[in-house]
Amino acid sequence: MAQKPATTAREMAQVETIIGRILQVGVIFSAIVMLIGLALFLVTGYSGYEGDFVPRQMGMILAGTWQLKPYAIMMLGVYCLILTPVLRVVVSIYAFYKEKDHLYVAITTLVLIILLIALAIGVKG
Repeated sequence: MAQKPATTAREMAQVETIIGRILQVGVIFSAIVMLIGLALFLVTGYSGYEGDFVPRQMGMILAGTWQLKPYAIMMLGVYCLILTPVLRVVVSIYAFYKEKDHLYVAITTLVLIILLIALAIGVKG
C-alpha cells in the first residue's frame, strides 16, 4: 500500500512540472510572436490594415498572419497569451482526474466552462 501514495506523489510532481513548463513556454512563445509583429511593424511602418483597424476575429488574424501583417501577428501573440492559462486549466483537470479528486475535477471543469464562455462572449463582441 505504501507504493501507491509514493507513485501518486511522484505523478503529481511531474504534472506540476508540466503545468509550470506549459505556462513558461506559452508566455515565451507569445512574447516572441508579439515581438516579431512589433519588429515587422517598426521595419515597415505599416500595420497591414487601413486606418486604425485591428483584426479581432481568429479567421482574420490567421489570414493576416499568413500575409505577414504586423497587427495580425501581434494579435496572434495576444491570443496565445490568453489561451495559455486555459491550457493550464485543462491539464489541471487531467491531474485531478488522475488523483481521483472528483470534487476538484468538477470545480476545475466549471472554471474551464466559465473561461470558454467568457472567451466566446469576447470573440462575439
